[in-house]
Amino acid sequence: MNDRSSDLLSLRPELPNARINDEMSRDERFQNTTLRPVIKFQNSLLIAAFRNYAQKHKNVFYGLNLPKRLGYIEHAIQKDMKFRNSLKGMIIGQFTVEEYELYIQNSSALNKRMMNMVIERLKDQVQLFDLAELPQ
Repeated sequence: MNDRSSDLLSLRPELPNARINDEMSRDERFQNTTLRPVIKFQNSLLIAAFRNYAQKHKNVFYGLNLPKRLGYIEHAIQKDMKFRNSLKGMIIGQFTVEEYELYIQNSSALNKRMMNMVIERLKDQVQLFDLAELPQ
């Protein structure tokens, strides 16, 4: 393994609850060994990216009630391809070359898993998106 791969792997948080067993599909294994740690590691960047997205869209998000905020998060990531691709880049950029080679074998299904995980992570932290916390 090269220095870049070793360095990237050493930065990732350990997730003891991410199960790995022989009966798992290759995609599920990739999700638990790579996607979960990378998404957790990139959490603050993903939050900052969503805050920026909301600001660039006239802060409409901040005037919504909770159920509509959750829908807004989901809609933004599913429908805005530029934003979605930006989030994917933040995650894929943290892959080792070996992980990237696994990823490209089934990128479509793994992208779906990845974006669903990001949506759920942002929804679970919706309380962090408060207009009062925005930089002026």
